[in-house]
Parts: sequence; C-alpha cells; structure tokens
Amino acid sequence: MFSYFHHRSDCARKHEQLRKAFLGVPAAYTDVSSDADASILALSLSQLVTARADRSLELSHILQAYGKRALAAHEATNCLADFFLDEAESTATRDSNLPLSGVPVSIKDCIDVAGHDTTLGFSANAARPAHTSAPIVQLLRDAGALVYAKTALPTACLSFECSSNLFGTTTNPYNPAFSPGASTGGGAALLAWQGSMIELGTDIGGSTRYPAAYCGLYAVKGTHGRFPSTGCVSCTPGLEAVPTVTAPLARTLDDLEEFWRRIIEMRPWEYDHTCAPIPWKPVDYIASGKKLRFALMVDDGVVPPTPAAERALREVESALADAGHQVVPFPLEGLKIGYQLMFSDGAVSILESKRMGEYVNPALLTVRFLLQLPLWLKKLGAAFLRWFSRPQGRNDAWASLIEIFHPRSALEERKLVIERDAYRAAWHTAWHSAGLDLLLTVPHALPAVPKEPAASDKATLVSANYAFLYNVLDCTAGAMPVSYVDKACDSYGPDYRKEARYLHMSDIARAVHDLYDARTMHGMPVGVQVVGRRFEEEKVIAGMKAIEHAMWKSGKGFVPRRF
Repeated sequence: MFSYFHHRSDCARKHEQLRKAFLGVPAAYTDVSSDADASILALSLSQLVTARADRSLELSHILQAYGKRALAAHEATNCLADFFLDEAESTATRDSNLPLSGVPVSIKDCIDVAGHDTTLGFSANAARPAHTSAPIVQLLRDAGALVYAKTALPTACLSFECSSNLFGTTTNPYNPAFSPGASTGGGAALLAWQGSMIELGTDIGGSTRYPAAYCGLYAVKGTHGRFPSTGCVSCTPGLEAVPTVTAPLARTLDDLEEFWRRIIEMRPWEYDHTCAPIPWKPVDYIASGKKLRFALMVDDGVVPPTPAAERALREVESALADAGHQVVPFPLEGLKIGYQLMFSDGAVSILESKRMGEYVNPALLTVRFLLQLPLWLKKLGAAFLRWFSRPQGRNDAWASLIEIFHPRSALEERKLVIERDAYRAAWHTAWHSAGLDLLLTVPHALPAVPKEPAASDKATLVSANYAFLYNVLDCTAGAMPVSYVDKACDSYGPDYRKEARYLHMSDIARAVHDLYDARTMHGMPVGVQVVGRRFEEEKVIAGMKAIEHAMWKSGKGFVPRRF
C-alpha cells in the first residue's frame, strides 16, 4: 500500500523536475532555428569534427542547433528523460583536436551519468542520481563529445512500446499512433528529429535494432566485449547467459561507422575492463569490389514476416543479386533456449523494482503470468494446442516453448548454458559450411507496432525472436532502413484470413499479423537486419554499406523524412 503512494509521489516529483528543466532552458534554445543552425545540422560527424579542429565552429553553436531540435523533438514525441545543456557545455573538453569534438550524444536512461538518475523507467529509481559515470560516458567526454540529454524508455525496458508512469508515452516521429520501437525508443525519436547525432542505447533482444528500423535509422549491436557496457544497468541484472550490450544508433550509416571507429580508436579497454583489446580494422566491400555471399532468412519458423517487411527483404535480395552478390536460403531454428535463459529466475529480477500500481507493458506481465503457472498446467495446455489446433501442427513451435517455459534451478540453468553453447557451435558449423559472409533477415515481422498496450500484448515478446536470436548467439547484428510501407502494394486482401498462409500460422503469428494494416502504416519506414559472426562489427557495417549502395543502384535508395 505504501509503495503505491511512494510511486505516485516520485512520479509527480519527476514530472515537476522535467517541467522546470524545460522551462528553465536559456532563451537561445527556444528561438526559431536559423540558417546557421541548419548548416550545422547538415554536417556529418566527420565534417563536424573537422570544423571543430579548424576552429570554425564553436561548441555553443553546436549545442544551440541541436538543443533547439531536441526541445522540438520532445514536444512532438515526448522522448527526453533528462536535459542538461549548461552542464554539457561546462564539462566539455575545450581541446578541439579530439576524435569526437563537438559531437552531440544522447544517453538512454539506463546508462549512468554522474549526478543524474538511472531509472529504467521505475519510480523507485527516481531521485537517486548516479555517483559516477559509466566508462563509456567518461570516454565520450574525454573524446570531446557533448553529452547533454538522457532519453525516455519503458518501465523494465523489455517492451515494444515506450511507456512508463515516470515519463509517459513516447511516440514514433513518422506517425504518433505507433511506437518508436522498444526500449531505446526515446533516443530513436530524438535522433529522427535531429535532436542528437548519436544515441547510446542498449540491446538484449533488439532494443536498438527495432527503434532503428521503426524510425528510419541505423544501428549495430556488437558482440559483448567490443563496446563498453559497464555502468549500463541491465533490465536483467546478473544474467550473463544472454548479456545486455551497449550500442549506438545514428541517422546515417557514415556517421554510425565513424562513431564506431573513433570509439574503438579511443582504446575502450583502458576504460572498461569488460572490453576486448581489438583494434579497428577497416573493411570496404565497395572499394575492393568483393562479391559477398549472403544467407537469407525469410521466416524464423515462429512468425512469418508481414507483406511490407517481406517485400523490403526481397527488394534487398534482388538488388544484391543485380550487383553480383550471392543470396542463399539459410533456415535454422533457435527459439527455446534463449527465452528460458532470459527468464530462468521467473522474471523476478526484471520486475524487482516495480511498485504497487506502476505500469508495466502487458507483454511482460503475460510472460510473468506464464512463468508462474504450474508446470503440469503448461504441459497440459501445450498438449491441447497440439491436439486441437487445425490445421494440425500449426501451433507445435508455440506449444514446445510453453511446456518448458518455467523458472529454472541453478543446475538447470547451467544445463541450458551448455545447450546454448552447443547451439552456437552448430550455428558456426552451418555458417562455415555454407561459406557465408553475412546473413540478411527482417528485424521483426511487423514494420511498426501500435503504441497501445494491447498491441504489445498481442505481439508478445516471442515475436522478438528475429532480433533476440543474435543476442543468444552473441553475433554482431545491424539494422537499417530500406523502404517505406506502401498501402498500394503491401496491403492484405479482404479475405486474407481465409487464405492457406494465414490458416497455417500459429496463434502467435496470427495475432501479430492481425496487428498489420498497410493503410494505417503507410509511410512508415521498413528495415532489414544484417548479421555477421562474433566480433565482426567492421564487416557488418561494410555489408550494410554494400546493401545501401546496391539499393541506390537499383533506384530504391532510402531517403529519411525531415521533421
């Protein structure tokens, strides 16, 4: 009972703190954007750093240009969790010859910045500022970056929507009826509005890749240990079997590559003990002319992609083939192990900070409910799904997960880790045998998820498998936009529920496809996912560039919308 009143009080206090922060910004940030601001916003990351090096651009001018956009972005999408422009300018390194000098970077509100809350969307974490900054934040400041904002995230992070009592609901810049995508949604909305040049997010199951795909951005999640992650508070604390990694998002692929390279050249292993000392090794498939061999995973065996998502994937396949690259099918199932490991504690730790009356997305609550059911009842339910589903067999994959989805003992968890390692070895063998360079798939079956909580519950966290799989494998994975939903060619027919494809879908897949509506999603970005092996961040980015090049050659290059 008391926790409910503490929750309400802390939320009210946070709302008032944010209101005062926005009202108190200097007048320079509330003026109409000028031509000078526009010229700064038009600079790429490397151009901005060069302008700083030749002293033709002041830090205050950069902050004003991006600060105005950040405030506009927040007003339009409710994307900010904290805003500290004066602090950014006062703490910025004055040396203009640094690798990230003047680069505006926003930080997801699960990464420690000294003097500011790290909430994960929980009211219990409000008004408890971090004492020290995460190593990556220290590195950014040493490199000359401007850290000036923290971005909104959903309660407990694991979510397709971006909502909490602490910050409210963040909406997609392209259409406010939709979510910006997963827990880095606040940062993605800010980036799409050019309120930042780089967003620093986290990823345990697609939390940087979904927002990139849904907001027309670029992201690369590296292998655990390549990018500094200490001080980035996980929503599943203590879980090492499927680790949370820190990962950047950017508005352009060039900016993303430049940021990754400059971070690695700052020797992050000297800041963060978890980082592997692996130097940056440039890869350029376009300049070398190398023809790549891509695996194509169209369907994960759980939820087939919706029409817009599959069309975008097929267009990339066609563009790559026209450019001389090989694209070959590559099916491989990997659903059960990862979900058991992530929730082996019964989802206790992820909701440990939740107070009475605090909003948590329904999909996560459904997961907890399933975990709490008696195992015999889940086995019975799985048997019923197998016996009575028609056509027979359509719910077998879903049933096989339900009957084993239960809290695990320490011994059982260790056995699951052994299974995970065997699965990683099988993946490596299959990859090597097929002679692959990269893998191409969709980030999610849907090109966008409605912001309403009911939509998240229908989609369920199981539909995250397209992205979560590569966290289980600890592979490098990137997401990039390639198209837009087009109601003229991406719509279902009026009788699609009577078609064989729909009738053979599982209950989970049907629920996801029932959320799909090309008419309401018209104009939303559609992305693809590019996957490499462990510690192949340079190759994945180079592969994304090869895709971008091929798409432009085919006349279908992606042009982001301006807000």
